[in-house]
Amino acid sequence: MSMFRRKIITEQPAEQQLARTLSWPHLVALGVGAIVGTGILTLIGVGADRAGPAVILSFVIAGAICACAALCYAEMATMIPASGSAYTYSYAVLGEIIAWVVGWSLILEYSLVVSTVAVGWSGYAVGFLKGLGIVVPPALANGPALGGVVNLPAVAIIAIVAGLLTLGTRESARINMALVLLKIATLALFVAVALPHFDAANLTPFAPYGYGSTAAAGGVKYGVMGAAAIIFFAFYGFDAISTAAEETKRPERDLAIGIVGSMLACTVIYMVVAATAVGAMSFTRFAKSPEPLALILREIGSPGIATIVAAAAAIALPTVLLAFLYGQSRIFLVMARDGFLPVGLAKISARGTPVRITLLTAIFVAVIAGVAPLDTIASLANAGTLCAFIAVAACVLVLRRRDPAAARPFRTPIAWVVAPAAILGCVYLFFSLQAVTQLWFLGWNGVGLVVYFAYGRRRAVAT
Repeated sequence: MSMFRRKIITEQPAEQQLARTLSWPHLVALGVGAIVGTGILTLIGVGADRAGPAVILSFVIAGAICACAALCYAEMATMIPASGSAYTYSYAVLGEIIAWVVGWSLILEYSLVVSTVAVGWSGYAVGFLKGLGIVVPPALANGPALGGVVNLPAVAIIAIVAGLLTLGTRESARINMALVLLKIATLALFVAVALPHFDAANLTPFAPYGYGSTAAAGGVKYGVMGAAAIIFFAFYGFDAISTAAEETKRPERDLAIGIVGSMLACTVIYMVVAATAVGAMSFTRFAKSPEPLALILREIGSPGIATIVAAAAAIALPTVLLAFLYGQSRIFLVMARDGFLPVGLAKISARGTPVRITLLTAIFVAVIAGVAPLDTIASLANAGTLCAFIAVAACVLVLRRRDPAAARPFRTPIAWVVAPAAILGCVYLFFSLQAVTQLWFLGWNGVGLVVYFAYGRRRAVAT
């Protein structure tokens, strides 16, 4: 049985078909909901700490690399309008074992993103409840690594979002759209209040740590590229759109609009917010803060607005959970169809949603969020994403050579420039990550290959 056999994409039997209920506005909202989250709300501080005011360039570089990857995703998603994202494209184009590595990496990406965001939301929620006089015991607000028993709020928000997803994709998409609008309004409020305090002196020196990627104590990498490797976390999320292919009314049109449209919108939002932040205050004053935007507002004399921004951010943060939990459940669904997971998990409910796999996914990430220490391995999500982006760009190039006449509802412009740029950019960002992250990623995929050869290979059904 060849490890490089390619999957033939066929239409699913009626009992396994997902309900087509999404149009391009839902997809753009899904992408923006996934992209605009903890990245811009917290990582702008981390990025400024590593690059200074030149963090603006870090956003440009990370955004440009993601834009190249997004164009490749748009071509593949419209050519192969099936669930599974990079995993499915790799299976159809590059072969089974590469698809397994990509799928295994996506499990890493989505699990860590959902779990990390849930834990971050828990911190906001516990603080908010404390302000109302409701104190959550530390044992129920922290995992064992922090002296607690379980992070109950993190588990609870995952359960709520999973329940919403089981009700129906259209219903959850509508709620997601409302929360995304709230999130954009929150960032617009920050810009409106902080921009009048812009001082060009805060941009000097512009790049105090250089433009490359330089390792410092503890393996942390400084410089514009070192910051870009972390800020990259703030941009991805558009790949969750491609997992919605089977639930999109007009995938040949709507997927491209959703993927490219959400990336363009978020790049503009990030550039404006980043420039406003570093111009309103010296980066040294907010670089270490877990809530940099709220801190800036308090420091410029707007504590009331700071509270509003923090509260709105906490309310809207579950959009990230919804998008990534949705995406991971669809990837698990396709892996179950392919035999890598028990086939019974691929059953679709009467409402056209994969209830079993959604609940299994929720339990999986809730366990991680409830008990695991995530602070030292959160950037592993970046490594998994970079792997998937490289695979999708490679798929575009391989298909352009193997089947140049194939129907392409969306064609990546100047593909022989854009796709290599995505690959080289992602490889450079991977090597700009901390060494410990690279080692953890290789270890994760080493375990994955053991699982593949011991279990997955002989059960795989490439149809």
